[in-house]
Amino acid sequence: MKQSIFKDKYPVWTLELEKQEVQLQDIDSIATYFKTKIDNHPIATFIAIFDHMKHTKSFDDAQINPEIKDIKNIIFCFGKEIPNTKVAAVRPRSIAVCELEDKWVIEFLEAPNETLHNVMEQWSKDLKVK
Repeated sequence: MKQSIFKDKYPVWTLELEKQEVQLQDIDSIATYFKTKIDNHPIATFIAIFDHMKHTKSFDDAQINPEIKDIKNIIFCFGKEIPNTKVAAVRPRSIAVCELEDKWVIEFLEAPNETLHNVMEQWSKDLKVK
């Protein structure tokens, strides 16, 4: 995965996979894959799948990069502790699944907990057919 800084302040992690590298071939199947991972994790709670493309297209003046075919966000929360008020600002988590013509792009903000960040990274990497 590659780390980049979005808008000079947000650490975003990105994994690009050619479509032929992924057994799952539609965005809903990939979203369900992540939901299953979340459902099976001991401290993760699934919240929703947000259809980002549908939402954006609902505006008359929507602007969408034509290379992007579809986007859905899998919304969930890790956490069994609330050590301070700031933790609520970085929860819940979101994994974006973006469909382009020939590839899938998986992206998420860096998690403040390195162990849980690594879980999201591994879930993403496990999409690739071995």
